[in-house]
Amino acid sequence: MPEPLTIALAKGRILDETLPLLARAGIEPADDLASSRRLVIATNRDDVRLVLIRSADVPTYVQYGAADLGVAGKDVLAEHGGNGLYERVDLKIAPCRMMTAGIDGRPLPRHRLRVATKYPRITERFFHRQGRQVELIKLYGSMELAPMVGLADLIVDLVDTGNTLKANGLAPLEHIMDVSTRLIINRAAQKMKHRAITALVERVEAAVAG
Repeated sequence: MPEPLTIALAKGRILDETLPLLARAGIEPADDLASSRRLVIATNRDDVRLVLIRSADVPTYVQYGAADLGVAGKDVLAEHGGNGLYERVDLKIAPCRMMTAGIDGRPLPRHRLRVATKYPRITERFFHRQGRQVELIKLYGSMELAPMVGLADLIVDLVDTGNTLKANGLAPLEHIMDVSTRLIINRAAQKMKHRAITALVERVEAAVAG
């Protein structure tokens, strides 16, 4: 029997919304992912297995062939760069926006801006296109705190309802990109496992359309 297709998933909101979609495509995990400590998960199909990793690592696992396919947000893919993989299907789940945000009503300094974000590549490209110089501060969480304590003038982060920004005295300012979740495929696997991957992608596309 050929090796099963490996799909890389990340825990969190995207996983919660991906599992029902996979179920409609006929793929269900053999374990309860909410309680299981396993990182490699069998499914109800002998030809498909799941691996659970950090969201930011999904494109890397797919790029290097440790996973044949993966599910990741457009934000993660844009920050990664997309080398060695195809974006095949917009799953139309977990939609949000990437925006700049700052203290509501506070004017921005005219000198070089300090911008806190976990998306330094996207942020640098955005401000470079505007001809604005910025000092990037890499953070991994609690972005809203950075302007409040003077660490940064602005943040670049994902915005859903905007309630978290508002609760911390911040306001969304400039729109950078719309974000949704994508099914990605390793380029070599697309060629070597073309039939199996095509069949799986068609089932996922049908589940999205349905």
